[in-house]
Amino acid sequence: MLKAERVAYILHKLQALYPETPIPLDHHDAYTLLVAVLLSAQCTDERVNKVTPALFALADNPQDMARQDVADIQRIIKPCGLSPQKSKAIKRLSEILLAEHNGAVPANMEALEQLPGVGHKTASVVMSQAFGIPAFPVDTHIHRLAQRWGLTSGKNVVQTERDLKRLFPKEHWNQLHLQIIYYGREYCTARGCDGRVCEICRTCYPTRKHPKKTRKA
Repeated sequence: MLKAERVAYILHKLQALYPETPIPLDHHDAYTLLVAVLLSAQCTDERVNKVTPALFALADNPQDMARQDVADIQRIIKPCGLSPQKSKAIKRLSEILLAEHNGAVPANMEALEQLPGVGHKTASVVMSQAFGIPAFPVDTHIHRLAQRWGLTSGKNVVQTERDLKRLFPKEHWNQLHLQIIYYGREYCTARGCDGRVCEICRTCYPTRKHPKKTRKA
């Protein structure tokens, strides 16, 4: 398959498998999504979803969160890992939202990336899923699959994001990044597929004889 043919096939296949793409992290507005995505760093979505009900019962908006002690936040989010850093970031970003953004999460990539604990990927998720603004967040699943499918040389997530944005139409970005995550978790896992097992890998590279070595993000 030529790259353009792989792109068209992947789009069609993922749309057929995942016509609906609910956000894996439980939330009810842009602020709770922002906090949930921050918590998901080096943590599974499943674990985050077990932790956030207690956290959001304590505070689910910047005003209430800014009034909490860091120790109380940390106690709740400890199962997510990196709790000292994450708890401080959650409190501080809440204070900044109040001081600089009238208590609202900004629909602006640069402003989001300036918040404590919010990197490019977290900001991209909030932009795409909270505000519907086209973005292409790249996590480890997407980085791995993009390499297996020959969509990028995958030196790092920055390059992978740039390559995927160039290959796929902008109107598909927001849904596609979730579709790839779902597929990676269900069919093309890190250990369950080596580039020759799942249907997309086999279709894109039917003559691949050796495992596809992928570079880590």
